[in-house]
Amino acid sequence: MMRAAVFLALAAAAVAVARHETATAQDSPRMLDTESGPVSVEVFAGGLEHPWGAALLPDGDMLVTERPGRLRLVSAEGAVGEPIEGVPDVFAQGQGGLLDVALDPDFATNRTVYLSFAEEREGGAATSVGRGRLNDDATALSDFKIIFRQEPAASGENHFGSRLAFAPDGKLFITLGERFDMQEAQDPANHLGTIVRLNPDGSIPDDNPFVGREGADEIWSYGHRNVQSAAIHPETDVLWTAEMGPMGGDELNIPEAGKNYGWPAVSWGRHYTGERIPDPPSRPEFAGSIHSWTPVISPSGMMFYTGDLFADWRGDLLIGGLSAGGIVRVQTDGQKVTGEEVLSLEARIRDLLQASDGSVLALIDAASGRILRLRPAN
Repeated sequence: MMRAAVFLALAAAAVAVARHETATAQDSPRMLDTESGPVSVEVFAGGLEHPWGAALLPDGDMLVTERPGRLRLVSAEGAVGEPIEGVPDVFAQGQGGLLDVALDPDFATNRTVYLSFAEEREGGAATSVGRGRLNDDATALSDFKIIFRQEPAASGENHFGSRLAFAPDGKLFITLGERFDMQEAQDPANHLGTIVRLNPDGSIPDDNPFVGREGADEIWSYGHRNVQSAAIHPETDVLWTAEMGPMGGDELNIPEAGKNYGWPAVSWGRHYTGERIPDPPSRPEFAGSIHSWTPVISPSGMMFYTGDLFADWRGDLLIGGLSAGGIVRVQTDGQKVTGEEVLSLEARIRDLLQASDGSVLALIDAASGRILRLRPAN
């Protein structure tokens, strides 16, 4: 009996060691071969549940959303804090939940934080955006107020969008999915499948393209499917987006004021049933994309790289790829795509952030979510 007990104890210890070694191996930095040289990939932070969006604070810390409805502070060293209080209730089903986070352009003085989230309402759920003040020790949001509600609400759990992007003029862009109600994306009298543009307080800019048209005052562009990637070009100050297509046909767009981008009348992909959709050139009245992907990359989150660590990447567009399982690096010349490379991370990348030291942080969308840090191997 004693020998059996010793054997069982040794076996348990061996299992524990094996588990520890497995975890350590997963956390150890690994090398990734890229066109610009080897890149070190390491776990920067762990213990997150479906992280969705991130915003860098002036001191190098960051705010990170978790889709189930939590907002956390992650320190510049990767320590994950307790959930921040004052976050609104969210519709955390399917693709819905707490989504993006952005800082007010004057955050240094007003400490205002913006959140987008799926909100349950009469008729179903839809995307909403609100703002509140982050207290000095980053433990709570106060005076949270909703400044925009997507109308109408719809049943189902898919296609909420949504990314938040502040332009240098202070205007806020919000990307919205069509809630899987495809035909409504062609009606600018609602917010389904649109990009809206607001002042920071939620009021409507006077120069929006549909001001005075009932139900369309907030709309910048329409005919979109499900836009989960948005970034402002650092040289032109213009909004770029990446949009999920159906079965094939993800798009890279530069949304222009008042333009219709064609979904679901045209697409580079097909419906999930296999039914063909007319290609965009067949309907020249619709605005076209500057690039498309088939097979899809499932774009979510993107940024223009402006740091010094990756000199060869400066000015490139980095897009998180859910089905691509990594980061899609897109090289451009003006509005033309000149090359691309997939940096395989074997994980669903939900959002990207450039840290203060120029490293790239990638949020893994998983129940045991992590943040990876990419740096040049040398």
